[in-house]
Amino acid sequence: MFDVKNIRNDFPILSRKVNGKPLVYFDNAATSQTPQQVIDIIVDYYSNYNANIHRGVHTLSQEATDLYEQARQKLQTHFNAKHTHEIIFTSGTTHGINLVAHGFQHVLTKDDDIIVSALEHHSNIVPWQMLCEETGATLKVIPMNQEGELIMSKFEALLSKNTKLVFVNHVSNALGTVNPIEYIIEKSHEVGAAVLIDGAQACPHIKPDVQALDADFYVASAHKLCGPTGVGVLYGKEAWLKKLPPYQGGGEMIAEVSFEKTTYADLPHKFEAGTPNICGGIAFGAALDYMNTIGFKSIEAYEHELLNYATKALMTIEGLKIYGTSKHKTAVISFNLEGIHPYDVGTILDKLGIAVRTGHHCAQPIMDYYKIPGTVRASFSFYNTKEEIDTLVSGVKKAKNMLS
Repeated sequence: MFDVKNIRNDFPILSRKVNGKPLVYFDNAATSQTPQQVIDIIVDYYSNYNANIHRGVHTLSQEATDLYEQARQKLQTHFNAKHTHEIIFTSGTTHGINLVAHGFQHVLTKDDDIIVSALEHHSNIVPWQMLCEETGATLKVIPMNQEGELIMSKFEALLSKNTKLVFVNHVSNALGTVNPIEYIIEKSHEVGAAVLIDGAQACPHIKPDVQALDADFYVASAHKLCGPTGVGVLYGKEAWLKKLPPYQGGGEMIAEVSFEKTTYADLPHKFEAGTPNICGGIAFGAALDYMNTIGFKSIEAYEHELLNYATKALMTIEGLKIYGTSKHKTAVISFNLEGIHPYDVGTILDKLGIAVRTGHHCAQPIMDYYKIPGTVRASFSFYNTKEEIDTLVSGVKKAKNMLS
């Protein structure tokens, strides 16, 4: 049985009040909350194991190293990577994307094409624009439709022998659309292109199998998976990671250094220069343990129930429009009230203790497509309840009455 009341007891922040009201946290697409089990791991690390890793012969260093590498193994198991060294710790999804983009500066030419989608977060647009400026390659965009879905026939038309890279998010952060990445990966590979999947928004709801997907790269962030900020993961196929040059120079990523020549360390250390977020990596592993204990199939089913409940309830409000109506979406609802700016709605909801996100959600091309300044985004997690959704609906009605 999925016991949401018992799950909520694991999250200390859910018991606090905001502006004198019980907190209703619906900004999970930006950052999920952290359970006590993960908080305890963070405290335990700094209380008992804090030391630099991979370098010291003393006990604390060895213990910290073991915990960090055990966390890497947990990520390998969770994402079903073939090798542990295909798991690269990063500071987050954006870091992972930029690492790959930097590497491909040495691969692309002015005759090559890069394909991204109209549903991308800015962090999966800007690095590729910068890469095209550096190499002369051409950036092409898969267009979207009114439902917030990518138009696959247009994608197929963009593919050619010149396509070297395809970058698509697994789930849209602004609309919740689940993209057909299996098909995108298959068609891209038919023309010899590599594929990077931005999994930041998918991983809290879906457990990806990178081998089954046949993704060349997959990136995600711990802070959307009940873990801490400042740590993430880049999965890369061994062959690609060996081919790409290091992203940064420094300690740990080297094998031998002289003033004449430096040779680089083997994977994964080749891409992990400097002292990493050791505690963050260990806590990332603990967060995945926590979520896997609940079970991703149970999480997905419960969140789908919340999504349906919230969609029906919000659609009873006259003048409310939902953006992103794909049949395949995660627990995200982006909406506006006719004639009312989303920022004003969000401000009133905050006064009622309800945390939502307003604006363009770092996905400005989507807002431009709909010709709107932004949306109110309510994003749900497995620790949210239908009663909280009722509170949101009441709050939106109050905002409408105050602002109309």
